[in-house]
Order: sequence, then C-alpha cells, then structure tokens
Amino acid sequence: MPSDGFLKTMNAVHRVMLKVSFGHFGWHLLGMPVLELTTTGRKSGEPRSVMLTSPWQEGATYVIVASRGGDDTNPAWFLNLCEHPDVEVSLEGGPRRPMRARVAAAEERARLWPALTAKHKNYADYQTKTTREIPLVLLEPVA
Repeated sequence: MPSDGFLKTMNAVHRVMLKVSFGHFGWHLLGMPVLELTTTGRKSGEPRSVMLTSPWQEGATYVIVASRGGDDTNPAWFLNLCEHPDVEVSLEGGPRRPMRARVAAAEERARLWPALTAKHKNYADYQTKTTREIPLVLLEPVA
C-alpha cells in the first residue's frame, strides 16, 4: 500500500505539474475532475490541502473516495473532515469555496458505489485490497 511519503510526493508532483503548465494540465485525471480539498487538521487545527479526483458529481455536489489506494487505513484528509466537516474546495484553480463534507449514508453508498465503479474500475480494485468499506464523501455547497 502507498506510504504517507509516497502520497505526499505524488501530491507535490501534481502541484508542480499544474504550476509549470500554468494550470493547463492536471485538472482532469483518468476522466475525472481534480479538486483541491482543504480540511482542518484534527490534531494541529491548521489548514491541510490535498489534490483529489472526483469520480462522481450530482449537481453542485462532488463525491470523493477515501480509498487510499486500497489501504487498510483511512486517509488523513478523511479523518480530518470527519472531525471538522467544514471544508474548502477549489476547482480548476479557482477560488476556494466553502463546502460541507459528509460521509454517504448506507443507502446513498449502495446507490452511488455501483455507478461509480462501473465508470471508474480502479475504485472497485481498491475495495478488493482491503476489508474496510471504502467511504464515499459528499462535498456539498454551503449556502
């Protein structure tokens, strides 16, 4: 499974790619929009940002997957938003927008997971690598 160092390095490489391409490359990956999620650190209280793909959208709501590549532990960003659900999201390098994060309820996940994995099979592969149920997180605009 990916180490924390590897994941941080990949995020840094992604940011460099966006910067050197002046934002022309890196906002879409494997047919999915990429967003920058900023959470509040559950231990530090400091802002923490990570680049993530959103394999599913419904209106203004973005769905992200706490897969961590199929690891047995949830990603740090997921633990942060569980503690502090008020987050900020930047799309295509635009301004950060306030959003509220919540874990999909069982019935929502039952509806979303098959559609999401039919379109993006890598997530189904990640689920086979772990015994934990990979959470889906809905990022909803704050009015």
